[in-house]
Amino acid sequence: MKIKSILAAAVIALLAMSNLSAKSLVVYFSRADENYSVGNISEGNTAILAKMIAQKTGADIFEIVPEKPYPKAYKACTEVAKDEQAKKARPAYIGDIDTSGYDTIYIGYPIWWGDLPMVVYTFFEKHDLNGKTIVPFCTHEGSGISGTDASIKRLYKNVTMKKTLVMRGNVAQNKRAEAQKAVDDWLKKN
Repeated sequence: MKIKSILAAAVIALLAMSNLSAKSLVVYFSRADENYSVGNISEGNTAILAKMIAQKTGADIFEIVPEKPYPKAYKACTEVAKDEQAKKARPAYIGDIDTSGYDTIYIGYPIWWGDLPMVVYTFFEKHDLNGKTIVPFCTHEGSGISGTDASIKRLYKNVTMKKTLVMRGNVAQNKRAEAQKAVDDWLKKN
Protein backbone atom coordinates (compact mmCIF):
# COMPACT_ATOMS: atom_id res chain seq x y z
CA MET A 1 0.00 0.00 0.00
CA LYS A 2 2.85 2.36 0.84
CA ILE A 3 4.45 1.81 -2.60
CA LYS A 4 1.14 2.64 -4.34
CA SER A 5 0.93 5.89 -2.35
CA ILE A 6 4.50 6.81 -3.25
CA LEU A 7 3.90 6.02 -6.92
CA ALA A 8 0.66 8.01 -6.96
CA ALA A 9 2.42 10.98 -5.36
CA ALA A 10 5.24 10.72 -7.90
CA VAL A 11 2.80 10.66 -10.83
CA ILE A 12 0.92 13.67 -9.43
CA ALA A 13 4.22 15.54 -8.97
CA LEU A 14 5.33 14.76 -12.52
CA LEU A 15 2.00 15.88 -13.94
CA ALA A 16 2.18 19.08 -11.92
CA MET A 17 5.71 19.73 -13.15
CA SER A 18 4.78 19.15 -16.78
CA ASN A 19 1.75 21.39 -16.35
CA LEU A 20 3.94 24.12 -14.81
CA SER A 21 6.53 23.98 -17.58
CA ALA A 22 3.84 24.18 -20.25
CA LYS A 23 2.52 27.38 -18.71
CA SER A 24 5.82 29.23 -18.18
CA LEU A 25 7.82 31.07 -20.80
CA VAL A 26 11.23 32.73 -20.68
CA VAL A 27 11.48 35.63 -23.14
CA TYR A 28 14.75 37.49 -23.41
CA PHE A 29 16.85 39.89 -25.42
CA SER A 30 20.61 39.66 -25.11
CA ARG A 31 23.61 40.80 -27.09
CA ALA A 32 26.96 39.07 -27.54
CA ASP A 33 30.01 40.69 -29.22
CA GLU A 34 31.84 43.52 -27.41
CA ASN A 35 30.25 44.33 -24.04
CA TYR A 36 31.23 46.70 -21.27
CA SER A 37 33.29 45.08 -18.52
CA VAL A 38 33.43 41.62 -20.12
CA GLY A 39 35.02 42.29 -23.52
CA ASN A 40 34.17 40.25 -26.61
CA ILE A 41 31.79 37.45 -25.73
CA SER A 42 30.08 34.71 -27.72
CA GLU A 43 26.96 34.58 -25.53
CA GLY A 44 25.22 37.61 -24.05
CA ASN A 45 24.98 38.10 -20.29
CA THR A 46 21.19 38.04 -20.22
CA ALA A 47 21.12 34.91 -22.42
CA ILE A 48 23.13 33.07 -19.79
CA LEU A 49 20.54 33.90 -17.11
CA ALA A 50 17.62 33.09 -19.44
CA LYS A 51 18.96 29.61 -20.09
CA MET A 52 19.57 29.01 -16.38
CA ILE A 53 15.98 30.02 -15.59
CA ALA A 54 14.49 27.91 -18.39
CA GLN A 55 16.54 24.90 -17.32
CA LYS A 56 15.52 25.23 -13.66
CA THR A 57 11.82 25.88 -14.33
CA GLY A 58 11.29 23.71 -17.40
CA ALA A 59 9.84 26.76 -19.14
CA ASP A 60 9.73 27.26 -22.88
CA ILE A 61 12.16 29.87 -24.17
CA PHE A 62 12.00 32.60 -26.82
CA GLU A 63 14.83 34.91 -27.77
CA ILE A 64 14.03 38.36 -29.13
CA VAL A 65 16.41 38.69 -32.08
CA PRO A 66 16.37 42.08 -33.84
CA GLU A 67 15.90 41.96 -37.62
CA LYS A 68 18.74 44.43 -37.94
CA PRO A 69 21.61 43.28 -35.71
CA TYR A 70 23.20 45.80 -33.39
CA PRO A 71 26.81 46.76 -34.16
CA LYS A 72 29.45 44.40 -32.80
CA ALA A 73 31.56 47.21 -31.29
CA TYR A 74 30.37 48.39 -27.87
CA LYS A 75 30.58 52.15 -28.52
CA ALA A 76 28.78 51.90 -31.86
CA CYS A 77 26.08 49.75 -30.25
CA THR A 78 25.52 52.26 -27.46
CA GLU A 79 25.16 55.06 -30.02
CA VAL A 80 22.49 53.10 -31.93
CA ALA A 81 20.71 52.25 -28.67
CA LYS A 82 20.75 55.89 -27.55
CA ASP A 83 19.39 57.03 -30.94
CA GLU A 84 16.61 54.41 -30.81
CA GLN A 85 15.69 55.56 -27.33
CA ALA A 86 15.61 59.24 -28.32
CA LYS A 87 13.32 58.39 -31.26
CA LYS A 88 11.22 55.95 -29.21
CA ALA A 89 11.96 53.46 -31.99
CA ARG A 90 10.37 50.04 -32.07
CA PRO A 91 12.85 47.83 -33.92
CA ALA A 92 11.40 44.75 -35.57
CA TYR A 93 12.48 41.31 -34.45
CA ILE A 94 12.64 37.90 -36.10
CA GLY A 95 9.82 35.43 -35.46
CA ASP A 96 7.35 35.57 -32.61
CA ILE A 97 5.62 33.40 -30.03
CA ASP A 98 2.00 33.07 -28.98
CA THR A 99 1.97 34.06 -25.31
CA SER A 100 -1.73 33.33 -24.77
CA GLY A 101 -1.13 29.82 -23.41
CA TYR A 102 1.30 30.93 -20.70
CA ASP A 103 0.46 32.06 -17.19
CA THR A 104 3.97 33.13 -16.19
CA ILE A 105 6.35 35.11 -18.36
CA TYR A 106 9.96 35.51 -17.28
CA ILE A 107 11.29 38.50 -19.22
CA GLY A 108 15.01 39.24 -19.45
CA TYR A 109 16.92 42.20 -20.83
CA PRO A 110 20.09 44.25 -20.37
CA ILE A 111 19.78 47.80 -19.09
CA TRP A 112 20.60 50.21 -21.91
CA TRP A 113 20.81 53.91 -21.13
CA GLY A 114 18.77 53.43 -17.96
CA ASP A 115 15.88 51.69 -19.72
CA LEU A 116 14.73 48.55 -21.53
CA PRO A 117 16.21 48.13 -25.00
CA MET A 118 13.68 49.44 -27.52
CA VAL A 119 13.31 46.01 -29.16
CA VAL A 120 11.92 44.74 -25.84
CA TYR A 121 9.24 47.45 -26.00
CA THR A 122 8.41 46.13 -29.48
CA PHE A 123 7.78 42.71 -27.95
CA PHE A 124 5.64 44.17 -25.16
CA GLU A 125 3.53 46.22 -27.57
CA LYS A 126 2.83 43.10 -29.68
CA HIS A 127 1.63 41.04 -26.71
CA ASP A 128 -1.17 41.59 -24.23
CA LEU A 129 0.25 40.16 -21.03
CA ASN A 130 -2.60 41.36 -18.80
CA GLY A 131 -3.77 38.65 -16.43
CA LYS A 132 -0.34 37.01 -16.38
CA THR A 133 2.48 36.88 -13.87
CA ILE A 134 5.55 38.75 -15.08
CA VAL A 135 8.92 37.89 -13.56
CA PRO A 136 11.62 40.26 -14.85
CA PHE A 137 15.36 39.70 -14.80
CA CYS A 138 18.05 42.06 -16.03
CA THR A 139 21.77 42.50 -16.40
CA HIS A 140 23.67 45.74 -15.98
CA GLU A 141 27.10 47.09 -15.15
CA GLY A 142 26.24 49.65 -12.50
CA SER A 143 22.84 51.14 -13.26
CA GLY A 144 20.86 48.46 -11.43
CA ILE A 145 17.24 47.94 -12.39
CA SER A 146 16.79 51.60 -13.43
CA GLY A 147 13.04 51.51 -12.74
CA THR A 148 12.38 49.06 -15.57
CA ASP A 149 10.04 47.02 -13.39
CA ALA A 150 7.86 50.12 -13.01
CA SER A 151 8.05 50.70 -16.79
CA ILE A 152 6.72 47.19 -17.41
CA LYS A 153 3.97 47.66 -14.83
CA ARG A 154 2.87 50.87 -16.58
CA LEU A 155 2.40 48.92 -19.81
CA TYR A 156 0.10 46.37 -18.18
CA LYS A 157 -2.40 47.40 -15.53
CA ASN A 158 -3.58 43.88 -14.75
CA VAL A 159 -0.45 41.80 -14.14
CA THR A 160 1.13 40.26 -11.10
CA MET A 161 4.70 41.52 -10.95
CA LYS A 162 7.28 39.44 -9.11
CA LYS A 163 10.60 40.62 -7.73
CA THR A 164 13.16 41.35 -10.43
CA LEU A 165 16.47 39.50 -10.52
CA VAL A 166 19.12 42.18 -11.01
CA MET A 167 22.64 40.99 -11.81
CA ARG A 168 25.84 42.53 -13.08
CA GLY A 169 26.70 41.19 -16.50
CA ASN A 170 30.24 40.36 -15.44
CA VAL A 171 28.86 38.04 -12.74
CA ALA A 172 26.61 36.23 -15.24
CA GLN A 173 29.49 35.98 -17.70
CA ASN A 174 32.48 35.23 -15.47
CA LYS A 175 31.14 33.79 -12.21
CA ARG A 176 28.66 31.16 -13.36
CA ALA A 177 28.39 29.33 -10.02
CA GLU A 178 27.59 32.61 -8.25
CA ALA A 179 25.10 33.51 -10.96
CA GLN A 180 23.43 30.09 -10.75
CA LYS A 181 23.09 30.39 -6.96
CA ALA A 182 21.51 33.84 -7.32
CA VAL A 183 19.06 32.49 -9.93
CA ASP A 184 18.19 29.50 -7.72
CA ASP A 185 17.62 31.72 -4.66
CA TRP A 186 15.52 34.17 -6.68
CA LEU A 187 13.38 31.39 -8.17
CA LYS A 188 12.68 30.02 -4.66
CA LYS A 189 11.36 33.46 -3.62
CA ASN A 190 9.26 33.91 -6.76
